[in-house]
Amino acid sequence: MTALRRCAAVFAVMLAGLASAPGVALAHGIGGSAADLDVWEFLPLGIEHMLLGWDHLLFIGSVVLLAGELGRAAKLITVFVLGHSTTLIIATLAGWQINALAVDVVIALSVAFVGIVGWIGRPQRWTWFGTAVLGFGLIHGLGLSTRLQALGLPEDGMLARVIAFNIGIEIGQLSAIAVMVVLGKLLTRFITWTHAERATHGGFVAIGVVAALVLTTLTLTGVNNDARAETLGSCTITPRATTYSAAGGGHPAKPFYGPSENYPETDFGHVLGDGYVLVHYPTTLPDTQVAELKKLITGPDGAGMLAGAAPDQDGPLRAVTAQQQLECDEFDLPALREFTKNWHAELQGNNAN
Repeated sequence: MTALRRCAAVFAVMLAGLASAPGVALAHGIGGSAADLDVWEFLPLGIEHMLLGWDHLLFIGSVVLLAGELGRAAKLITVFVLGHSTTLIIATLAGWQINALAVDVVIALSVAFVGIVGWIGRPQRWTWFGTAVLGFGLIHGLGLSTRLQALGLPEDGMLARVIAFNIGIEIGQLSAIAVMVVLGKLLTRFITWTHAERATHGGFVAIGVVAALVLTTLTLTGVNNDARAETLGSCTITPRATTYSAAGGGHPAKPFYGPSENYPETDFGHVLGDGYVLVHYPTTLPDTQVAELKKLITGPDGAGMLAGAAPDQDGPLRAVTAQQQLECDEFDLPALREFTKNWHAELQGNNAN
């Protein structure tokens, strides 16, 4: 359908300019805290995620353009929805978490993949392409789940909240497609270049490859795309990159685990969404510093804190919340106290709202 191809092309050009603008290419993901949101508030949260996710919008646009007709496009988008809905729900309920930035790399490559297919020519058989779309959807759902869990989901009514979030994503997705169609009908008279469709596929390839390279660099260097690093004392605050398995976890038996003990990872992951600050230190930390840390964690100032040794940790201190983490090059307890104080103040502010 000519109008559909043209509207997809127009939408792709708009997003290409948006994605190439400094700072916008990294503006992706979910912000804030979800611990105190009710079920219905997860609908706009899902809509926000989809409309701010330029890479996902580009993927949808590239699929619509390649499909060439509304009926086929609807089938392919349905397959994509089935894929990401399945892993979003299962991974969230099971507590599976992966590197969300790495998923963004895959989504960027998926845009390039669809662009390459379109550049070569529409498939004679669509089954294999639909399978690829399903695979990208499954991977996308894992990334969605990881970002959603980072907000601190309450245990009560988790399934209902995840479903509401997923419905919000679909509303955002349908809204984006509707915008493509409307823009196509309004601007179709201005698109007369016979090679516009193939050029748009080439644009998808270029944008996908460049975005994948940028995101890969960020992944390898440990830089998260949600915010810039901040400093606190001798420590650095970054968005959370440390993940935990929460499947089957409960509340830890005690707040401090010594260097020779294995801290219960599933229990730590279980309470991360409850607002706890999880502190880690290397097993080689000097005994005097271990004693100081234990005194803090088990004392009156250690409320809402847990600590356990991490054998593979390099720095003397690491503190993790649902959204951020503190990395210290020195044994800086004052910075740890301030980090914890600020986190608890933020949680109280959210509760007050």
